[in-house]
Amino acid sequence: MNKALRIAFCCSAALIGLAGFSAPASAAGSPTYALIVINQQAVFFNQMRAGAEEEAKKLGVKLVVFNANDSSSAQVNAIDDYVQQKVDGIVVDAIDVNSVRGAVRTASAAGIPVIGLDAVLPPGPQKAQVAVDSTAGSKEIAAHYLDYLSKNPHGSARIGIVGALSSVIQNTRQKVFQEVITASGKATVAGVVDGQNTQDVALSAAENLLTANPDLDAIYATGEPAMLGAIAAVQAQGRADKVKLIGWDLAPEVIRAIDRGVVLGVEQQDPAAMGRAAIEAVHNAHNGKPVQAVVTPPITFVTKANVGAWRSQFASK
Repeated sequence: MNKALRIAFCCSAALIGLAGFSAPASAAGSPTYALIVINQQAVFFNQMRAGAEEEAKKLGVKLVVFNANDSSSAQVNAIDDYVQQKVDGIVVDAIDVNSVRGAVRTASAAGIPVIGLDAVLPPGPQKAQVAVDSTAGSKEIAAHYLDYLSKNPHGSARIGIVGALSSVIQNTRQKVFQEVITASGKATVAGVVDGQNTQDVALSAAENLLTANPDLDAIYATGEPAMLGAIAAVQAQGRADKVKLIGWDLAPEVIRAIDRGVVLGVEQQDPAAMGRAAIEAVHNAHNGKPVQAVVTPPITFVTKANVGAWRSQFASK
């Protein structure tokens, strides 16, 4: 293991209270599975990890978690290192689904089952894919925004997008939403900025978007960091009463913004259920049991009308 990866992994293991992967699975007497997440800043990924840990405990298996800190190359190196350590299965939420293809093939060739989680891996030797339908979700978000415009007419609306251009899944969300909005003739896209899936970067990007477009009516955020950055930006510029937000993923501040009417609504996934499903799939694959090739967890569009049902999940965050 290279020095940088060793440091990154040790920090991740310390954060989640888990041992590293220095010992082969056979030494522990039970299977060892690896979960590779994008970061541990977002509530989404922490809930996903918690679900995976819950399922691992239920199954009586060991789970090691690697925090890539938004580095695609770190994910590739982690997969390669886990192969060398002979773990019994790997679950990866890829930052760049194309960059991990070689590492996924290497793991599969070594007899280690790989499960794609959240970000959809290209066709390959992975055993299963656990992910929501981002195309359907993005279309639903666009439909809700267009419905809002029909009830609050004021000419063609101008909407900005805060995305994460290194994320294939968030690029899909951006593209689909933009296509539906543009085709409607009710709104135009004023600009797209890269939040890099990091809240601080998304804040700066959203501020730049707002500054460049003083007539902006709304912002579409393709993920939790983008949404949190956009909320902070409209508040910092005193435009929370004029610029409406819509997009993906709940967090405590998102719920508060929904209550205030700043956020019209978000498409909410169930990251804990996704984590549980991925560990169940990798465990079945390791044991030679049938594995459903595609697992599509449900999603819910959350607005002021139904946000109450979600408060308890974020009350202590």
